[in-house]
Amino acid sequence: MRAARAGTVAWALTDHDTVAGLGVAAEAARRLGIRFVPGIELSVFLDENTSRAREIHVLGHFIDPARRELRAFEDELADQRRGRVREIVKLLAKNGVQVTEEAIVACSGGKTIGRPHVARAMVQAGVVSSVKEAFDRYLGEGRPAYVGRFRLSVEDAVALIRDAGGVATLAHPGVSKVQPGELKRLRSIGFDGVEAAHPDHPPEQAARYREAATAAGLVCTAGTDFHGELVAPDRALGTSRMALADLDRLEARRPSTGAPRSVDQPR
Repeated sequence: MRAARAGTVAWALTDHDTVAGLGVAAEAARRLGIRFVPGIELSVFLDENTSRAREIHVLGHFIDPARRELRAFEDELADQRRGRVREIVKLLAKNGVQVTEEAIVACSGGKTIGRPHVARAMVQAGVVSSVKEAFDRYLGEGRPAYVGRFRLSVEDAVALIRDAGGVATLAHPGVSKVQPGELKRLRSIGFDGVEAAHPDHPPEQAARYREAATAAGLVCTAGTDFHGELVAPDRALGTSRMALADLDRLEARRPSTGAPRSVDQPR
């Protein structure tokens, strides 16, 4: 496992919109003696229906993947994603690009389906030379085959995570253009941490987020945002780290009634 080779002693898996891989990941971590944190990543909208509306990503750590509400939401999102991909395929066809839904599903490996898998199918079909070109020419916002995603409010995402026994943290705030001064407000919404250390945060920016997080009462976390070599070949596990004491502090903020059960057999 890459995490073990990188010398990682604690590792969180936070796939977008799905908990399907947590059981396998937990077992692998157990065999390797790595502390495992079950999680999920949700794309949400902050300040929705205002001129300041923007998409941010919320991480749920220490969640219980067996919670019925979480599984139902995961199924709903999967349906939304499949419908979105079908619309993208139709728009691509109108623009002279023939890619089948079957080819896109094959590129997903049976995981949650999304635009990166459409892009990979386009590369395999020889339509574009890279995933980046697929987004730049067709799939990115404002491009001819762009289809907006299901809009989830930040408040609903935090409530879902806490109902699943987890804690909510803000992913890569610099990428999402969340200013350090906004962290106190996010704390009031129910966030428990912020990903200050991230590959896209220069050292001085990471320092500003650490300072603002401390002032807001948030735990500073770290993440590599690793999605595999095909999506981000410049990323590697173990390159962003946080203190184990901070991980313990984050876990201590779990709702008292929401201690997660085993992730060996998610229902």
